[in-house]
This record gives sequence, C-alpha cells and structure tokens, in this order.
Amino acid sequence: MGAIQAIRGTRDILPPETNYWQWVEAIAKGILDRALYQEIRTPIFEQTSLFERGIGEATDVVGKEMYSFTDRGDRPITLRPEGTAGVVRAYIEQNLQAAGGVQRLWYTGPMFRYERPQAGRQRQFHQLGVEVLGSADPRADVEVIALGTDILKALGLSNLSLALNSVGNGGDRQKYREALTSYLTPFKDELDPDSQDRLERNPLRILDSKAKRTQEIVQDAPSILDHLGPDSQRHFDQVQQLLTDLGIAYQLTPTLVRGLDYYTHTAFEIQSSDLGAQATICGGGRYDGLVAELGGPITPAVGWAMGLERLIILLQQMATPPVPGPDFYLISKGEKAEPQALILAQQLRSQGLSVALDLSASAFGKQFKRADKSGAIACLVLGEGEMATGTVQLKWLASKAQETLQLQDLMGDITELKQRLAGHREK
Repeated sequence: MGAIQAIRGTRDILPPETNYWQWVEAIAKGILDRALYQEIRTPIFEQTSLFERGIGEATDVVGKEMYSFTDRGDRPITLRPEGTAGVVRAYIEQNLQAAGGVQRLWYTGPMFRYERPQAGRQRQFHQLGVEVLGSADPRADVEVIALGTDILKALGLSNLSLALNSVGNGGDRQKYREALTSYLTPFKDELDPDSQDRLERNPLRILDSKAKRTQEIVQDAPSILDHLGPDSQRHFDQVQQLLTDLGIAYQLTPTLVRGLDYYTHTAFEIQSSDLGAQATICGGGRYDGLVAELGGPITPAVGWAMGLERLIILLQQMATPPVPGPDFYLISKGEKAEPQALILAQQLRSQGLSVALDLSASAFGKQFKRADKSGAIACLVLGEGEMATGTVQLKWLASKAQETLQLQDLMGDITELKQRLAGHREK
C-alpha cells in the first residue's frame, strides 16, 4: 500500500515558509488594530444557498468552482469559496447592526475553489480580508484601499499599482448591460466559448476574459463609466479625489468588473508588476445590496480580500521576514544533566525568555555547531561536571566570551539576565 499524499490542489505549508505567513499576519493585524478593525471568524462551510444568492448563480465561482456536497442530514453544504458572504450572514444572524454605527471587521483563513492548480492558485487557498458594514461614505471605500496599500508597503513591496473602476448601482449596470450586449452580439461567433455562454447570463464578465480575440473585441466596447447616473458619478468622483488627497496613484480601468455579482459602485484591484500574469494581490469593492439580498436590512458595505499564496510567493522573491533567533541555546550531555536541562529550559521560558533545547544527546562539539547556526544570543551548557558543582556554563556566541554561573544565580535575578541579553543583542 502506497503512502497517502495530499489532495491535488492542496499543499503543506512548512517551516521556514511559515515564517512568511506569520510575518504577513502580524503586520496586517498591527495595521488593522490601529484602525480599530476587529477580527471575525466564520465557519469554513455554509449552506450552499448562501453563495448561490450572495455571489450569483451566473458567476464562474458558483457555476463551476464550488466544493459542494450533501451532508448526512441531506442538507446542501459548500466549503466557502470566499469570505464576504459568510461575514454578511454572521452580520445578519448575530444582529451586529444592533450595536449601531459602522462595523469594521477583518478575517483570515482558508477558502476553496475547484480550479486548475498553478503557482499561487490552489484549490485550498488563503485570504486576508476586511469588511466595513454600515457606511455609504466614499471615505470608507478609500479607507479600505489605503489600509490594503499600507499592509503591502509595510511588507516591503513597492512595484504596486491600483486599478480603479465604478460598476455603478443596479440601474446603471442594467443600462450598461444592455449597451454591452448590443455591442457584443454581432461578434458572438468570434468570442471564446466561455464568453459566448456569458453573453446571455452575465455579459459584464466577458470584460474579464483572457482570450486574445475576445480582448481585442472588448477594447472598443462601450465603457461603463459613460453609463453612470448622477449619484454614482458623484460617489466615484469623491473616491478619486480622496485617493488623490492621500497621494495614492490609480489607473482608471473601465474593464475591471471583478468576478462576483454583488459589487456596486467602486471596484478595485491592487496589483504587482513582479507577479507576471497573476498580477492581482488584493481586490474588492463596494457591495451595498448584499446584506439586503441575504435577508438583512439595507446596509451599505465595502471591503477587499488579499490572496496570501500570491503574496507569499512575491515576498519570498523580494524580502526575508525578520525571524529573531532564540535568547538561549541549551546544550546538555549526561544522565543527570539532560533532565536538568529540560527543567532549566522550562524555568527560563516561564520568565519570558526563548530557549532552544538540544534533544540530540550528541557530542558537545556537534551541539555547539547547531548552537552557532541557531541565531541564539548565548549558549547554556550543562554536563556532568556542572551537575556536580551546581553550575552552568554561559557562552556568548558572538564574542565567544564564557563564564561559569551558579544555577541558582542564573534564575535568581531574571531582570539582570534580560538586561545582559539586550546588551548583547544590540551588539
């Protein structure tokens, strides 16, 4: 019997790659905490109808990509393909609007779509997202864009661009849909098969097609920006002005419609020229009708999601996350010394110090080599000689200076020990 392997489209995330994931999460959490966004955690599976109603049955996500099944209670269940619908379901079900004001939420976790696996795109993938519910103010649109930009810049990314569009409200979009369908219909036989299918069901998605001939046809299609009503135009003008005020450059992109039906007004993508064809790292927009569509009160909302796999690939090419070494690397050898080393490691850890405990029981020389590679500030050594005298050897790895301490003295003044560690860390 062969070894069991991970399912196609999933992957293990192993050290040291996990350092990148933890780095991204820590940077994002710090920035979002300062903007008073609160974390929300929703289930990874929901009723299938949530996504059919929320995302739209005519979308590729619902029509082709969802992982759906019937559970033992004969209920249709779907692994979440994106995060917004679940957040909105929780917002309604848990009556979050009763708190009043604006709800600023963020989430992170795995999503699931049945797509052809490739670099940066897995069937189980991960997103970081933010949602602002309860504000129709254009400042909310720009706030979430600014926070996404701040996170990416804090990670050291610089070759970023913002693609910006407005898809208007429902009335604007219906008028544009009619104009777009009228333009595309004479070219139907020249469109790629997916676009031919979308022509009746969801013609705006044709603007996203990657097929060369379809892209050529779309270049001369009418622009949605020419079909915005006065209210939509006013909202979009304010968004552009606020971005300019913040010094955030953008490129108007009339073909940017995003892949989900719930978007209204602002749609945007933050892209990196370092990612090649898979250029989008972060995408989102406003979805003022989704809460009501799912049974809640009329609630304006805006948000984005960031694809973490693509982001990690980019960071691996460009930056190394700061991963501090341990304070101490603890070496021991001998029948009495090895149990005492475990006790000492736990005592130091309980005082807030990071300690790597060598469990190899190999020769001191091999353990010292591992200590040098660990990035530790100092090495603690316990052997049978130290056990006989109640001492421990302390070796500062950078300077090679070494001293003998009484075990009880080492633990006696933790404040002084931490100060000494800080001094050597600065050197």
